[in-house]
Amino acid sequence: MKLRLFLTRTLTLAAIVIGCVLLYRNISRYSAEELLRSIYAIPFENAALSLVFTAASYVCLAGFDGTSLAYLGRRLPPPRVLLVSFVSLSIGHNVGVSMLSSGAIRYRYYARWGLTVAEVGQLIVFCGFTVALGIVTLSGSSMLLSLGRPQAASFLPPAAMTGLALALLAFPLCYLLAARFLPRHIRIYKWHMKVPSWRLALVQILVGTVNFLCVAACLYFLLKSLVDIQFIDVALGYSIANMLAILSHVPGGLGVLEAGLLYVLPGAVPFGALIAFRIVYFFIPLAFGVILFLATELKNLRAGRASVRPGTYRSG
Repeated sequence: MKLRLFLTRTLTLAAIVIGCVLLYRNISRYSAEELLRSIYAIPFENAALSLVFTAASYVCLAGFDGTSLAYLGRRLPPPRVLLVSFVSLSIGHNVGVSMLSSGAIRYRYYARWGLTVAEVGQLIVFCGFTVALGIVTLSGSSMLLSLGRPQAASFLPPAAMTGLALALLAFPLCYLLAARFLPRHIRIYKWHMKVPSWRLALVQILVGTVNFLCVAACLYFLLKSLVDIQFIDVALGYSIANMLAILSHVPGGLGVLEAGLLYVLPGAVPFGALIAFRIVYFFIPLAFGVILFLATELKNLRAGRASVRPGTYRSG
C-alpha cells in the first residue's frame, strides 16, 4: 500500500513537472499582450455559447450521480443530486485526483441523506466508469470520423488510427454486452459485483459521451472565433488530451491538457483560447462551487446548533 501511494505521488508529481515544462515551452512564445489580445478577440456570442455548453456539461455530470444512484437502488430529489454533483466536481476538477477529492465532498453530502460509506464508494466507482465510457466512446468515434482529415488525424497513420479507434470502441461495446448477458450478481475472487441492467449501461455510455461532447463544444466556440477549425477536430483533440489529463491526476489537467491539445492539433490552438477555456470551464464553476459548499456547510452548522437548543427539536 505504501509503495502504491509512493508510486502514485511520484507519477503525479512527474506529470505536473512535465506538463508545466511543456506549458512553459509553448506559452513562452507569446507575450502577455498577445495572450490578452487573443482572449479579448473572442466575440461575446462565442463566449456566451461556451458558458451554455459548460452549464450543459455540469448537468450531464449530475446525470453521472443519477445513474449511480439508480444502480444502487436509491432515489434522491434531482435538486439534491445536482447540488452535490456540481459542488463536488467543480472543486474536484481543480484540486486534482478528482475521484478522491470530489468523493470526499460527495460523502459529506450523501451521508447526511442516508447513504452508507460502502454505497458512496460504489457510487464513486460507478461515476468513474461513466467517465471512462464517455471519454473512450468520444475518442474512438471522433478518430473514425477524422480519418482522411488533414488537421487532427495527422498525428497518427490512418491504419494505426483505425486500429486504435476500434480498440477504444470495443470497451463500451463489451461493457454493454456484459450488462446484457451476465447475471445481475457475479463474484470475482473475493469481490461480489452487481452488474447494471443493459438499459442503465446504455444510459451511462450516452450521458458520459454527451458530457464530453459539451466540453468539446465549449472549447470549440472559443477556438472558432480565432482559428479556422472544425468541431470534429476539436472533439478528437480534446478527448485525447483529456484522457492524458485524467491519467496524470494533475489538478484541472493543468499543462497536460494544453500540451495534449497542441500535440494533436499542432498550430491550431491559440493559448488565449485555452486560457479562456480554463476560466470558463474550471474557474467560474469553482467560484460558484465554493460559494455553494460554504453556504450549505453554514446552513447545516446553524441547523445543528438549533437542534441542540432546549425546545427547538422537532421530530419528522
